[in-house]
Amino acid sequence: MTTDGEITGDRLPVRGLHLGLGGGRSLEPLEAFVRQVLPSEGVNLLVAEVNYNYAYSSYPQVSGPNSLTESDLRGLATACRDAGVELVPQINCLGHQSWAGRSHGLLRAFPEFDETPWIPQDADRDVLYCRSYCPNHPDVHEVLFALIDELSEVCDARRFHVGMDEVFLIGEERCARCSGQAPAELFAREVTLLHDHLTDRGLQMWMWGDRLLDAERWGTGKWEGSANGTWPAVDAVPRDIVICDWHYERAFPTPRFFAEQGFSVVASPWQKADVALEELATVRQMRLEDERALGVLQTTWCGWEKFVGAYQEELPAEDAGSRNANGAARCFKELFAALRSA
Repeated sequence: MTTDGEITGDRLPVRGLHLGLGGGRSLEPLEAFVRQVLPSEGVNLLVAEVNYNYAYSSYPQVSGPNSLTESDLRGLATACRDAGVELVPQINCLGHQSWAGRSHGLLRAFPEFDETPWIPQDADRDVLYCRSYCPNHPDVHEVLFALIDELSEVCDARRFHVGMDEVFLIGEERCARCSGQAPAELFAREVTLLHDHLTDRGLQMWMWGDRLLDAERWGTGKWEGSANGTWPAVDAVPRDIVICDWHYERAFPTPRFFAEQGFSVVASPWQKADVALEELATVRQMRLEDERALGVLQTTWCGWEKFVGAYQEELPAEDAGSRNANGAARCFKELFAALRSA
């Protein structure tokens, strides 16, 4: 990647790692990991999922306890620059606004933004996977855009990841603002609003791709593709968005689909090295003919502390709480060894 933010260079210019940043701990061990490990592995991009784990000054009421500080994130940004790694901050937009019924920062501070406020906070996972904010609430974007601006500034970002995966609650009949509106129209409008805001500030938008895939057509199931009517939005959103096409159990030919639709795309595996290597082979082959095939983004879903511990082989192999981290670390090592071997 060049200093002006353009992705150029070798056949797979994006060699990324996604990590979750929680609050409550110093990022100094992560800074050391960035400086000492990521360059040797060949990583050149780090997606840092921050969400509401930062002490925002614009709307401090959304921040969680013991949130990361400006000093924390500026220190991480410096470590990334020193290591030749681009830092891409992330806030989950639209979906993933709760864990089961318990609202995260945005809906905890602004419960009026909730798409389904009638579902109680103590609802379990059998009742609610995760909440969404209402994309038609007249005040939600004023808050959300301020958070995005603040986080992108402190990270000195050129790109911003807006999440947008696994949105199951959209256009709910009991929502006075959304009832009767097609999920695809609502989703496309939200994607476009986010894109336009980021573009106006010189930022490139990244997002997960699952809600833009027809689950029935591709056979992905309702998680890695859309079975709730959002997928037609793929025809109505801007083409200069980078799609992070995540598939974990098997490799689908969907990177080609996104590229054919005009999007730049990165394949995003998790724990299964055979799946990751097949996705890598697909993207490499695509790259020979189409520069929209940018590379890979390894996901983790365990928090940075556990991932670093797993990478360093410090976590018990059979511990249930460490299983995800150990699997992601093994996949990461095999994937990036294959990337370096080309």
